[in-house]
Formats: sequence, C-alpha cells, structure tokens
Amino acid sequence: MAISYWFDNLPPTPTRAPLQHALDVDVAIIGAGFTGLWTAYYLKQHNPQLSVAIVEADHAGFGASGRNGGWLIGGIAGEGKYLAALDRSQCRAGYQQLYGIIDEVERVLQKEQIDCDLTRGGMIYAAARYPEQRSRIQAELKGLYADGHTEEDFRWLDASQLAQQMRIHNGYGGIYSPHCAVIQPAKLIRGLATCVERLGVQLFEQSSVISISGTHLCTPQGEISASVVVPATEGFSDRLMQIKRYVLPVQSLVIATEPLSASLWDEIGMEQRPAFSDGGRLTTYGHRAADGRLIFGARGGYEFGGKVRHRFSLSDPEFRLREDLMRELFPQLQQTKISHGWGGSLGMARNFAPFAVFDPASGVASAGGYGGEGVGATNLFGRTLADLILGRESDLTRLPWVFTPATHQQALRRWEPEPLRWITYKTILTLFSWEDRLYRQQSAPQLLKALTGGVCNQLERLIH
Repeated sequence: MAISYWFDNLPPTPTRAPLQHALDVDVAIIGAGFTGLWTAYYLKQHNPQLSVAIVEADHAGFGASGRNGGWLIGGIAGEGKYLAALDRSQCRAGYQQLYGIIDEVERVLQKEQIDCDLTRGGMIYAAARYPEQRSRIQAELKGLYADGHTEEDFRWLDASQLAQQMRIHNGYGGIYSPHCAVIQPAKLIRGLATCVERLGVQLFEQSSVISISGTHLCTPQGEISASVVVPATEGFSDRLMQIKRYVLPVQSLVIATEPLSASLWDEIGMEQRPAFSDGGRLTTYGHRAADGRLIFGARGGYEFGGKVRHRFSLSDPEFRLREDLMRELFPQLQQTKISHGWGGSLGMARNFAPFAVFDPASGVASAGGYGGEGVGATNLFGRTLADLILGRESDLTRLPWVFTPATHQQALRRWEPEPLRWITYKTILTLFSWEDRLYRQQSAPQLLKALTGGVCNQLERLIH
C-alpha cells in the first residue's frame, strides 16, 4: 500500500525481517519514525558500544514521519509558552536551540551522506488574503516579538514583497521567517534507517508490540528485555503506554499535483522553494517539491474517540476541501490534475506543547505532542532523549520542555472525554470554514465578519 507521494516517488525496497527471537539490549525503541531513528542515532554517537534495537509495526516511516508535508521547521509547537517564563538571555538561548535544528540536520546529512532534497527557502508564515486576516496576522507578529523573536527571525512582507516570493490570489502580505527548510521525508527516513543500522542498531519491521511489562516487550514472534524503553509512536500511541490520555491522534491530509510546467511556476513563483501557509485558520501548508509538483495540505481531521487512521484514498471526500483551498490560493491551477492524496495521524497534546521525559526508575523515556511540527522537533527531542537516557547533563536537558515524571504529571492536561472532543472539533471546523466564506464575500456585513472573527479568536485561545 502506497502511504504517501513521498514513498510512491521512491523505488521499493525489501522489508526488513521481523523480530523472531528473544533479545536483550540496553535500549529498546518502539517505532521507526523520526523520533525513534534520531534517538537511536544520537545514542550511538555518544556511546557506540550501547546495544539498541528498534521494533516497527509496519515499515520505517509508516506513521506520521512518512506522511507529512515536508516542512523542517526550526521551532516547536508551544515554544512561546515554554520560553516566556525565562529571562531574556535564557529565552534567546532557547530560541537559538530551536533555530539550530536545521543546521544540525544539515550537519548529519553531510556527515552521513544522506540526500533528502533539503532546501532552505524559509517560510511564508501566514499569507493574508483579506484585510481582516492582515490585521490579525500583524497582531500575531507583534506577539512573536513579545515572545522574544526579532525581525531577523520574523518580518512583515507587504503585498509587493509577498508577490516577489509567491503569487497567491489576493495577497495582502504576510510574515516571512528564514527558520524553515523543506525536505523529501521518505528519503530522510530511509537514509536514517540505513545509517543507524550501519552504526549497529538492530531494526526489525513487521514487529508490532502486543504487550509491555516494565521494560519487557513482546511482539508476535519475539521479545525484548531492555534497561530502557522508548515508545516513539507519537500520533500512533495507544493503550500500551497510556499516552492517549494526554496526546490525541488527529489527522492531517495532503495532496500533490502532477508536475507543473515552467510557465505555471513562472506565474506562481516560489523559485527558492519556500514553505508557505495562508492566513486562514484551517492551517494550510505547502511547498514546491524538487520534482516540480505543488505539495499542499491542511489539518483538521479527527476520528471519534481519537482513533488512529492510516488508510486514505484520493477519492475520500475530505480531500476536496484541500483541493478547493489550493485552487482558491492559486487560480492558475484550476485544470491541474491532483496525482496523490494521503494523510497521517499526528500527536496533539492537550496544552499544545511537546514534551520529553525520562523516568530512570521505570526505564521509560518518551517524547511527543509535536502538534504537526514533528519533522524538525524530532531531531531536537531525539538528541534530548539520548542525553537523558545516558545521564548527560546538557543545554538540551535544561530546556523547559524537558520534564521529570513528577513535573510532567503536573504540567500535562488530560483531554476532555467524548463526546465533548468530537463536538468541539466539529464546531471549530464549522466556524473556521464559515469565517473563510464570509471573508470571500465582499457584500457580507462587516459587523458579521467582526463578530465571527471575535468568536474564532476566543475559540483559538480556549483550545490553546
């Protein structure tokens, strides 16, 4: 089954053998996505003699790591809330750690000779298409400065400056940041998986964990005893580690066009391949892929009860919303064929803030709640987990998103029970979509637009 355009774009590779025996290791990692692979990589960098095994239920990258939109962001969800309580110098140091994610990934790619089409074109963060969006986004920019960012990190683009980067329909301006790159995530997954195996990590595919007792894992055909267990499943987390109480799987859906002609790209722009999102609240994201396709997605899917979903088809009705949003932004693409549609489950923490935690007493180390920004965050958190597991005090282990078991329980908030979650999701999606429709209607009363925008602002504050 093709899980995304990213894997469909690569030649098939043989599936690795499943675990079929009993194994004793220092560290057992559940899940061969970015969190698991980065953690294994840095563990072996710091202690080459450490024995590390990864068990993967399907194949490396089957989860969110192989299904995302390809953004590598130098930041994490909820960063402002985490760093706001620090003094100015500590706050700035925290942001420097986040901005450095891309540099660190580039360093590893060069050292390990991994090609994943990484391009540092920055990101057009929230491009406004209506006056109401422009006002809200400019207020958001002021908030970014208040949080400790500078104009070098985020700056305003007026309409003409935006058009020099990307030409969207009715562009009023937007925020630009250099702290983002785009990648081909399946290439990175394959490169990392091969790399950690070369370093001595044992990687078993088709080996789902069916039970856990302490740090003892059982798969259908084998078992692992370890000193430390790392559940690196994020949006695919289930009852095994009780993570779902705090991190819910929500779906993000992505489409890819057929390769666009040079003349179409001349009309659209994006010569430097920046990542982009528009100013709507449906959280769109996209970029120009290395092979000339437009990648475009939007978040918003949620299954009742927080069910994980990993099967998608381009014929699914929810992809029509993504197509409509894309063609609204780029009217030049009205006749362009959509070649791929896929989705994945990402982990959303109740307080919209990721975490890293290690409990030496239980031997469990975990990270997650990336909120859709995991491609970059997993590198930072993989480094952090490696330091925590090895007992290395570092700048990473002192960052405010690193918890002890006690502080983690205090900081986390549980998600509300059903049906409240599902009703809230449906209500928010309806209101956000309605706001967009109102803004498109020039004849709609300004008072109605203002009231709707105010309600949506309150909803955003409530859910964050």
